[in-house]
Amino acid sequence: MVDVTEFAIEAHDIVKTFNDGEFTALGGVSLQVPRGEVFGLLGPNGSGKTTMVRILSTILAPTSGSATVNGHDVFKESDKVRKSIGFAGQFAAVDENLTGFENMRMVGLLNHLDRKFVEQRAHELLASFGLTDAANRRTRTYSGGMRRRLDLAAALVASPPILFLDEPTTGLDPQSRQELWNIIENLVESGTTVLLTTQYLEEADRLAKQLVVLDKGKIIAQGTSAELKAQLGNTVLVLTFQSPTDATKGAEIIKEISSKTLNIEGTVVEMTIDKGPSSAADALRRLDASGIELSGLVMREPSLDDVFLNLTGHKAEEVSPSVPTKGRRTRKVRS
Repeated sequence: MVDVTEFAIEAHDIVKTFNDGEFTALGGVSLQVPRGEVFGLLGPNGSGKTTMVRILSTILAPTSGSATVNGHDVFKESDKVRKSIGFAGQFAAVDENLTGFENMRMVGLLNHLDRKFVEQRAHELLASFGLTDAANRRTRTYSGGMRRRLDLAAALVASPPILFLDEPTTGLDPQSRQELWNIIENLVESGTTVLLTTQYLEEADRLAKQLVVLDKGKIIAQGTSAELKAQLGNTVLVLTFQSPTDATKGAEIIKEISSKTLNIEGTVVEMTIDKGPSSAADALRRLDASGIELSGLVMREPSLDDVFLNLTGHKAEEVSPSVPTKGRRTRKVRS
């Protein structure tokens, strides 16, 4: 009988080191994941997100700490934990030589489920994930988005109450990403608990009710998306200059307006300000007095990307994989 607790997942002071302690992947991370919602682990590559998920899913043993999943001790009751979870990682774990239906059936049988139930469940899930028409095609013919949907569907064959999603939309096009987000939201509406790791700020903002921000193996912030944004300030001022040189000079001139980090990227300077209109007017006066002209000015609400930048001094994705790195530099100016 499952010990139903308030939290689907609890972790206390998880530490994981490698190379005889030379490298610390997790430096004492504690989590409490409520049932029936998406809980987000947010951070860049190397922050410790995947290591945490691998430990909670019994794939990796921690150096120290304790954890329970669905009321079961992760380290003493690993078999019970594995029966309580589904797992979908960054890369779709499907057999390219099997059809979609055959992949689903194989997963069900590996979970020692009744064959008749597995076949019925496979057809239900393939329909739910929009894969019925491709059910009898070999998965080598599937697109990346289709493979990812199949991988997620396979993780649900045994109807687990808890689902681990480790950067599930990495490499997907915007449409496929939106489709997967819709599926995740539907799963949560039906009662599934989801632990989501992501480096996409938009994804965390859209899906996660609660967030933990990881950087270099440590928690640097936690709360709801709104709470994290509220820590930053009311407004982000985006100034576009006529040249990178002007942007650098302009940032030095206006940096005293805000106590937060200024981000310079090419000809664009972004800064968080507490008093939107008056601070923007102050910036314009200072720049005008120095003879520096602007090409554009925008004020907007802060995003999670702004939060992460100000917490860590760098963006969640230092350089986006979709953006060429040649000639692109990002700098930060602190007041």
